[in-house]
Amino acid sequence: MEEKVKFEMEFPIHVSPSLLYQYISTPSGMSEWYADNVNSRGEFFTFIWEGSEEKAKLLGKKSGERIKFRWMADEGTDYFFELRIQVDEITKDVSLMITDYAEEDEVDEGKMLWENMVSELKQILGSA
Repeated sequence: MEEKVKFEMEFPIHVSPSLLYQYISTPSGMSEWYADNVNSRGEFFTFIWEGSEEKAKLLGKKSGERIKFRWMADEGTDYFFELRIQVDEITKDVSLMITDYAEEDEVDEGKMLWENMVSELKQILGSA
């Protein structure tokens, strides 16, 4: 298996951190922008896109702040994806920080995918 490389992205979002957290941490919230449907059973989440499904294990979350998953296909690796809310202490600006991994030749594609999904999230939140 080819080594994956870590990449991080920052998306300013003009919305309250508590509302944003609902959209990044709950199956119903994630179904609005991340996948066609999201189900969870305990620490396992199933993400469904146009008939295909991927399972991920919840690695951890901190209420109001972040959520972290590992795809079951990456089990036994250090790979994960994390959605984290960052609030600037001075300006109170809210950003969604994304950490993910992709194979080296797929990083640009991975970033574009996140840009499209976060763009949809911003529209839903009225933050576009």
